Amino acid sequence: MMSGATSMELPLDQILRGDCVEMMKMLPGGSIDCIFADPPYNLQLRGELRRPDDTVVDGVDDDWDKFADLATYDEFTRAWLSEARRLLRKDGTIWVIGSYHNIFRIGAILQDLGFWILNDIIWRKSNPMPNFRGRRFTNAHETMIWAARSPDSRYRFNYQAMKALNDDVQMRSDWYLPLCTGNERLRNDHGLKLHPTQKPESLLHRVLIASTNVDDVVLDPFTGTGTTTAMARRLRRRYIGIERHPDYAEAAMGRALREKPLPMDAVLSTPMKREAPRVPFGSLVERGLITVGTIVSDRHRRLFATVSSDGTLISGSRRGSIHKLGATLTNAPSCNGWTFWYFERNGEYLPLDTLRSESQVEAATVAMVASPEESAAGLDIESSSS
Repeated sequence: MMSGATSMELPLDQILRGDCVEMMKMLPGGSIDCIFADPPYNLQLRGELRRPDDTVVDGVDDDWDKFADLATYDEFTRAWLSEARRLLRKDGTIWVIGSYHNIFRIGAILQDLGFWILNDIIWRKSNPMPNFRGRRFTNAHETMIWAARSPDSRYRFNYQAMKALNDDVQMRSDWYLPLCTGNERLRNDHGLKLHPTQKPESLLHRVLIASTNVDDVVLDPFTGTGTTTAMARRLRRRYIGIERHPDYAEAAMGRALREKPLPMDAVLSTPMKREAPRVPFGSLVERGLITVGTIVSDRHRRLFATVSSDGTLISGSRRGSIHKLGATLTNAPSCNGWTFWYFERNGEYLPLDTLRSESQVEAATVAMVASPEESAAGLDIESSSS
């Protein structure tokens, strides 16, 4: 048990029990790659909400979502966001989710503190709760703000991975995903929802794939029942959760322990082309990925060249790099030899870029260290104020 704002080593792969601001103050600055925050929405519900059949809706009426007034809520928001900015690495990002009750106030405070807003993401729910009173539009979405620590942050956005996830079409800022239901929903001993606003795994899967890499450190200061920490473990990210409610914290701990990390080759994100290491064609020849003497041709098989031992191509009396020879033979000012020249493999004609991509994936896999030993997610830190 720890109390006060004593500094601690980074407690990786743990759920810390206590007040979020006090726990965040104990963590070392500049240690977090990504934060996902699902703070209290300050719904300010008055009385019970009932369905047409007079049954009570199991909504958010917990004490942790109640604040004396908007000024108190703003003060709380400014406190935890200030700590969040201190904890983020210089190129880190934060995601904050909310509803119309709080997200606009949070957005203003984010900007006041120096964060740089990158996107507002609309989570459009495929199965929203109906509007029982019929006096407003059905609330069918929530809003996420994605922000970098500062305007100068060289933040991570796994564009190619998001495009691949969306059938090779650019991922838009409106995400159509279902609420958390069925077996994914955690329940108490009475069969009731353990947490009223448990987020779906699909949402956190997309967030983490979009903005983190394997072994990045992800912080959730409002862990709840642990969707963020469970998905981080599944995707081989390191995590730190903070939760003050003992039942939620215990559920998050057990959920993380039950989650099995996916195989390393299954969680490596599709790299951005500008991030991929440079691969000289000659290195592919040296490694035997393409043999000396291989005949390559253009896509239409009108121009031919032979691979030489020094990585150049030979066509008649002309010789040059894959790029220079392609430009020479086509009388063009330049040529991308990786996509211009094709080779045959198993009866199929493939561009040389296939070999380069395979080489880059192989290099990334070898360089990526295995995830650290699976540590128990423990409730080993508890603030005196919890």
